Amino acid sequence: MANTKSAKKAARQIARRTVINKSRRARVRSAVRKIEEALTAGDRSRALAAMAEAEPALIRAAQKGIVHRNAARRKVSRLAQRIAKLEKK
Repeated sequence: MANTKSAKKAARQIARRTVINKSRRARVRSAVRKIEEALTAGDRSRALAAMAEAEPALIRAAQKGIVHRNAARRKVSRLAQRIAKLEKK
């Protein structure tokens, strides 16, 4: 347990940030899941709509340090490729 005043404050801050980060991470996962479901169903328009929601969420999560910057970019790129592949079919 934290003993000093500064350690107690740090513990409070960490707890507060953890709740916020969990919320943001869940929002990103939900947005990506919507794209995955649309891709599985083969619904390009729904996938594009979900991508418009998911891309900013992923990039924002990367800016906030919740997801690594390169991981977020890679995820966006791979999802965009899969959506583009739907167009060709």
